[in-house]
Amino acid sequence: MDINPAESETLKSVYRLAGPEGVARSGDLAEALAISPAAVTARLKKLDERGFLEHRPYQGVSLTKAGRLAAVAAIRRHRIVERFLSDMLGYAWDQADRLAVTFEHALPSEVVQRMYSALDRPTTCPHGFPIPEAEAEEVAELPTLANADPGDRVEVALRGDTHPEVVSFLEEIGIRPGVVVTVEERQPFDGPIVVDVGGIERVLGHRLASEIYVSNIEKERE
Repeated sequence: MDINPAESETLKSVYRLAGPEGVARSGDLAEALAISPAAVTARLKKLDERGFLEHRPYQGVSLTKAGRLAAVAAIRRHRIVERFLSDMLGYAWDQADRLAVTFEHALPSEVVQRMYSALDRPTTCPHGFPIPEAEAEEVAELPTLANADPGDRVEVALRGDTHPEVVSFLEEIGIRPGVVVTVEERQPFDGPIVVDVGGIERVLGHRLASEIYVSNIEKERE
């Protein structure tokens, strides 16, 4: 079944906000999509009627199997288009994220697949997040730097909606998607984390470290 751009973005947001319990809240969706609660309710009702999700007023929203497939397919499409904009057209990773949303929905699936092949089947988007396989029901989740252990060597990934001031600060200290850092120290009770970035020690607060995602984790050898 075809879905329009607004429905696609809604399914993506439900998937991202559902969390371990598999339930997203209407208020959170309205904020994420930057639309009114009434508009969210109208979209959810239509998607419920079409079998993409189950909307229980005052309880939340959960995706059906069809909804998960559509949401993951939309995430895959977005990440492939981002990769194309970054690798082939030279856009910065954060610019690619914003631009991809403006036209990704207009591209036929065949074109997106050809982009994917032309890019030599990349495994991650420019932010460092995994590109799911075609027809997958789940997207691999990445842990955050706040949960890494001392001695871990990790590759940085950043969400597209990371605040620009946070992105700017991290750029200043050499932390951006694809950069490998080593965790030197992690203080208990949500204390600061010390990381080695290109031979320079940087101290990050727990809250900031929680906004930095990591992959390709290499554990310290015993």
